[in-house]
Amino acid sequence: MENNAKKVRLGILGLGNMGASHAKKLVEGRCPEIEVTAVCDVKSDRLDWAKEALGEGVALFHDGDAMMDSGLIDALMVAVPHYDHPTYAIKAMKKGLHVLIEKPAGVYTNQVLEMNKVADECDVVFAIMMNQRTNALYRKMREIVKSGELGAIRRTSWIITNWYRPQAYYDSGDWRATWSGEGGGVLLNQCPHNLDLWQWICGMPAKISAHLHFGKWHDIEVEDDVTAYVEYPNGATGTFITTTGDVPGTNRFEITCEKGKIIADASDKEESLIMWKSEIGEPEFSKTNTAPFGKPVFEKIEVETDGENPQHMGVFRAFAAHILRGEPLIADGREGINGLTISNAMHLSAWTGKEIDVATFDHELYEAELMKRVATSRRKTTVSSAVAADMDNTF
Repeated sequence: MENNAKKVRLGILGLGNMGASHAKKLVEGRCPEIEVTAVCDVKSDRLDWAKEALGEGVALFHDGDAMMDSGLIDALMVAVPHYDHPTYAIKAMKKGLHVLIEKPAGVYTNQVLEMNKVADECDVVFAIMMNQRTNALYRKMREIVKSGELGAIRRTSWIITNWYRPQAYYDSGDWRATWSGEGGGVLLNQCPHNLDLWQWICGMPAKISAHLHFGKWHDIEVEDDVTAYVEYPNGATGTFITTTGDVPGTNRFEITCEKGKIIADASDKEESLIMWKSEIGEPEFSKTNTAPFGKPVFEKIEVETDGENPQHMGVFRAFAAHILRGEPLIADGREGINGLTISNAMHLSAWTGKEIDVATFDHELYEAELMKRVATSRRKTTVSSAVAADMDNTF
């Protein structure tokens, strides 16, 4: 889609942590092709902040529909609580507005499938804030894997345990870590970017088995400790381990292939990408080698990246460029279903004690099981756009 306008007029729905941060940076001119023309939040103090921080040129709204119908915006940034991401994305697309949603795409796949269906039917741009795809570390990792220079994937392993949260974090809002408030724990709040990167780089798994512990390290009702095992269509296997209870934590993503392996370590501020590469693949070596304890010779390489990591503003710039000139998005909004399917499948596996086949994932069963937990949640009503809750978007 192309647009002859010089700038995209953007409305931001929700002025919590992320919505306010986006608004401030955009007003500062960090994305020259986007102009924030309106913002919306039901909390008067957030609109008072917007008036002071964003200037008189930005229209203020208490009602999302009123902002969408105002004629002041071409596109909508949805930065409300998780359950309402699809709700407002669908409304906006049906009104002919381009849409960029915060992660995750939603809480359960059924609502995201409906959102994606509407996106297919509407002539608008739909994107999702998968800003970690702009990180040079993971872009390079994907480039190497997709190039095939290391051969087919044999095993993947992501230990992502540097999401530590103390009890005070969960006590800071009654919606936090509740089935009705967030719809999940570490998988849905902290890990959507990791799950997206995992499938973006390695592809979608075919089968998922998971063990989840609910309130193991904190006084909460959702998962705070996860160990999952997956199998890929080519027979490769993978593990995904995460928690908000470990300190100090680890962030180590390892992919083993036929001709070597590559490891991204972001546990500390100094990120690293190391590759071990052999000129011969393991299948060929095993067939031709005659030494009982023989092994291929590997070269250890410190992989260089371009160092670019534009994060959220990179996503906004690509969003505007796609609207104005048809340039590539960082992440099409429809792709949000992938990481969410993995997350939902992990939950369903833990709840049922069964291995989940991703191709035949039972969307209705997952929604029904989730709603059972919502019905008995500590918070008796779901967080909606009427609550300007600040979701966790630190990665």
